Amino acid sequence: MSVTQPRGATKRLLQFNSWFVYLFFYAPIILLVIFSFSDSPNVGVWGGFTLDWYSEFADSSQTRSALGNSIKVALVSTVISVVLGTMAALALERFTFRGKRVFDALLYLPIIIPDVTMAIMLLLFFSEAANILGFQKGFATIALSHVAFNISFVSVVVRARLAGMDQRLEEAAVDLYASRWKAFRHVTLPLIMPGIAGGALLALTLSLDDVVITQFVNGPGWTTLPVFVFGLIRKGVTPLINAVSVVMLVISTVLVLLSLITERARSDS
Repeated sequence: MSVTQPRGATKRLLQFNSWFVYLFFYAPIILLVIFSFSDSPNVGVWGGFTLDWYSEFADSSQTRSALGNSIKVALVSTVISVVLGTMAALALERFTFRGKRVFDALLYLPIIIPDVTMAIMLLLFFSEAANILGFQKGFATIALSHVAFNISFVSVVVRARLAGMDQRLEEAAVDLYASRWKAFRHVTLPLIMPGIAGGALLALTLSLDDVVITQFVNGPGWTTLPVFVFGLIRKGVTPLINAVSVVMLVISTVLVLLSLITERARSDS
């Protein structure tokens, strides 16, 4: 079946539309990167090339602390989310149990509901828990909140991998006298590992970039880098914010590229 190629004005219109879409999406990012090297204290005014804003970012104890907090929360929440999300995906894809449909529907709620709604729910939950148990909000509440929404994303990615896997490979391992645990460890786990890695990178990226939920559940004197940037904006926009944003952009881009590479490897396997 032949495909009709666009000609003349239609082809030029499609090309213009493509370039316009790319420009619309990436022009702000390019400007952000360019003006993060501006020597002028005013955002949007080029005052010559400088690395002073990145030096200020590196020398600031507050930014280093916020970045360290973000990394700690992201790593802990990712590990917990990967374990629980993978277990949930295996339960939903491989087993039948009472309440499976309800559990499946509830698992997608963190993906569907707005961030503000989920943030308010978590704030109320941790406020009541703090009153009863007497703990302060901080690292634990932020990490658990990130786990709450990351489990769903990890589960979706791992389930997609499980759905495309030939279940007869597990059955063959069991027929060859392998226990259920050995069949999982030597057959299932290696096959779904690209999906687990992709889910982990996605969870890590979402945790590092989260602002709304973290803003609601963090405690006094404890913040992450995105919330720290949000606080800087309240005091006035300076090129320091551009530099911090570029650092976050680079970290997120690297994680997304690793996720895409993992997804490509998963598709090729």
